[in-house]
Amino acid sequence: MSSNRILSRATPGWILLLSIGLIALNMRGPLVAVAPVVGAMKQDLGFSPAELGYLTGIPVLCFALAAPLAALTGRKLGPEFAITLTLLGVFLGVVVRSSGGGALVMLGTVILGIAITVGNIVVPLIIRRDFTPARQGAAMGVYTAALNIGSFITAMVTAPLAELLGWRLALASCGVFALAAAAFWALAVRRRAFVPEAVPGADPARPAGKPASRWITAGLTAGFAGQAFSYYGVTAWLPSLLADELGMAPSAAGAGSSLFQIFAIVGGLGVPFVARYVSTTTAGLALGALWLSVPAGLLLVPGLWWLWSSFGGVAQGGGITLIFIAIIRLARDQASAGRMSAVVQGAGYSFGAVAPTLLGYVHGVSGSWTGPLLIILGSTAAFTLGTALSLRHVPKRH
Repeated sequence: MSSNRILSRATPGWILLLSIGLIALNMRGPLVAVAPVVGAMKQDLGFSPAELGYLTGIPVLCFALAAPLAALTGRKLGPEFAITLTLLGVFLGVVVRSSGGGALVMLGTVILGIAITVGNIVVPLIIRRDFTPARQGAAMGVYTAALNIGSFITAMVTAPLAELLGWRLALASCGVFALAAAAFWALAVRRRAFVPEAVPGADPARPAGKPASRWITAGLTAGFAGQAFSYYGVTAWLPSLLADELGMAPSAAGAGSSLFQIFAIVGGLGVPFVARYVSTTTAGLALGALWLSVPAGLLLVPGLWWLWSSFGGVAQGGGITLIFIAIIRLARDQASAGRMSAVVQGAGYSFGAVAPTLLGYVHGVSGSWTGPLLIILGSTAAFTLGTALSLRHVPKRH
């Protein structure tokens, strides 16, 4: 039995689960923190609107372009050490981003994007290896729920902190979560957090299963691409759409985005529970219906925006959880899980990266939100179809 396996069994499950939750708080929060202080940053740094757009676009591009490098890092250095690099990278990124002019802001954002990409790939591998099949879904639900909790907390506290301390210290405060996560991570995995150890080609503690076919991987990739495009598109433009279509004040329109993020916690935690009683295909189709209701509802009955935002939140939190669960259960070993995750996330985030720009361009040309909503209808349909075709191959675990 490998030393990694002995170590993972010696680690109390609650410590490892808490560590994963704390890691997840760092995986979206530092990126979301920019939006509440974008006005102050523009004034101090003289950024153009395009440059401000880069601050949100660069990390998503890193998620796409650096995914193969992240998978290689996890495989060659081991997941424990890779997570340590992730947390150190997040801390370094927020410090660099807050320490100087525009060039350092961009450099810090790139560091954050690359560091978080490593975590995106590696955390599901840790969950696959160190939790029993019956608990993998719940652990993944905690992880994805914590992603949205981190985003929500950061969005809520950054603006008040900026008023008290300035935008630089407000953005740098995200580093506190990275330090806390690093401390618990070291407690959970001890010396393995600081010692690289390559992942073996096959998991010695599990019998090798049938490898997932290329068509299954392609279906999951299409589903994740639809998920990412829809998520980043709705996140970027929902407040503007509500303000234009319903005449809502900016603060009220922002409530739509808040519901979209808050209800993702419900989706992340609820999907593993529901999947105990129904097939993953059924869960995927239900989430697809919720996703489809967002653009369809905003087109047909925009006055019920609060309902569509809530449905979309459940769908986006549950959708990413379900896709990660599928990767964990379909991969035959750790190495193949890492490769599959890199393909699915790398290609999927490539589509997510272009969503805000494409939807904004279509809206600008047409002067209407009908075109952008029809495009999102197509991306949510891609999520529904891609996951439905792939999830039917996922074995049910009790």
